[in-house]
Amino acid sequence: MSQAETPRPTPSWALPPDPRRWWGLVVIAIAQLMVVLDATIVNIALPSAQQDLGMSDANRQWVITAYMLAFGGLLLLGGRIADLAGRKRTFMVGLVGFAAASGLGGAAMGPGLLFGARALQGAFGALLAPSALSLLTTTFTIGKERSKAFGIYGAIAGGGAAIGLIAGGLLTQYLTWRWCLYVNIPVAIIALAGASLFLRDTRERGGARLDIPGVLLGGGGLVAIVYGCSEARPRGWGDGEVVAWLVGGVLLLAFFGWWQTRARYPLLPLHIVRDRNRGGAFLTMALAVIALFGMFLFMTYYFQTVLGYSPVRAGLAFLPMTAAIVVGATQLSARLLHRLAPRLLMVPGALLAAAGLHTLTYLTARPSYVAHVLPAEILVGLGMGLIFMPVMATATSGVAPQDSGVTSATVNTAQQVGGSIGTALLNTIATSTTATYIAAHLTDAARRTGGHGVSPALRSEIVRDGVVDGFTAALGVSSAIMLLAALTAGLMITVGAPKPPVRAPSPRTSGARP
Repeated sequence: MSQAETPRPTPSWALPPDPRRWWGLVVIAIAQLMVVLDATIVNIALPSAQQDLGMSDANRQWVITAYMLAFGGLLLLGGRIADLAGRKRTFMVGLVGFAAASGLGGAAMGPGLLFGARALQGAFGALLAPSALSLLTTTFTIGKERSKAFGIYGAIAGGGAAIGLIAGGLLTQYLTWRWCLYVNIPVAIIALAGASLFLRDTRERGGARLDIPGVLLGGGGLVAIVYGCSEARPRGWGDGEVVAWLVGGVLLLAFFGWWQTRARYPLLPLHIVRDRNRGGAFLTMALAVIALFGMFLFMTYYFQTVLGYSPVRAGLAFLPMTAAIVVGATQLSARLLHRLAPRLLMVPGALLAAAGLHTLTYLTARPSYVAHVLPAEILVGLGMGLIFMPVMATATSGVAPQDSGVTSATVNTAQQVGGSIGTALLNTIATSTTATYIAAHLTDAARRTGGHGVSPALRSEIVRDGVVDGFTAALGVSSAIMLLAALTAGLMITVGAPKPPVRAPSPRTSGARP
């Protein structure tokens, strides 16, 4: 077919707005919330699941790692499938598969089945997440409506992890850990019914084919990096196996980039990541999530192991941050994005979050929720609300319709890989700092007693202080990483405020006859 015969896509401004688009947003939001909170809802339930199924301490990490590996490694593939097979269809298949895998995991009678079910959840989540964001991108294209829709989506992306901690605590304490998985089934059924009624399907590239070598190289590289980061938590970053996985992942991704310049139908067209503003948005997202996941990890342990909170109370302790994220995304970002350049929201947001994380470096082993934790949660929540929404809007703005799925997948990949790296990196910093503190203070205490030993009470106090010292050291690094996110957004994202859309003149205004 010649270029003149090739049908041109209808511009977004020429398409009539879908009258059901706001109900469609509700459906997309429900599905995205399910995927996001599932990354953390199992964390609080893990001790109960380990005891019930007889998991070893060495193997329990696979409840988390299996989900992360499948989700992070298959996101680019899921995004391209959404572009080729149709976003609504991919979205609905992802919902069905995610619900089935959740039911399988909830009914697991042994560790192996639970690990496999979590991997299946991640695989179907990798279909669901990019198709949800690409549906949002193609449904809301201009003006205040787009800002409002992305504000809601950004609030879910930022607050979903905290909501997962709250939900996990409630379900584990009052029902059973299995309901942390079963709860996805009714949610998915509601979203599936809504999708069939309110979402409009689009398919952009009828003649394209799936890039199988790109799938193997890109997916393999992401899996290797995510796995290497997860293994760095128990082994340390200098371990030979960890280094091998990380180096292997980087090499595979390098070959993936080389292949994408030669593939006829590339899995990730390189013009998507070469764009300065879009690349800056991806990097800002990854850095912000590294810092945020560190806070979730350490504050969860601080509430439960240091302050002695129950799972429910620990989950509820995150509620002010969740509320602040929602306010920042829906009341600040959504109202200002169509008036201001995105970086004028991202940079102040990252600075607010960095200030909140720095506040947590003053934590002690004594209860200090109101004095330190609450102000920090509000600052971090407002900051993340200002970051997530403009980052997602910038990353997906101006993308050709046929690439919206894989672009959405790249946003999710930056989020997932950032979370994996952040959890492993900051946990390593915390544990090494704690070990150094405890060893030094126990030696000093023994010297003061003249070699008569350290009392159990003093030893317990030193251990608690050491754990908190490790947390505060890692949170200080989180604050620095958030400052780096502010610098990245300020220097790389140069796009200005959105301009009002220019619509084609109607026949009536142009003088043409209908």
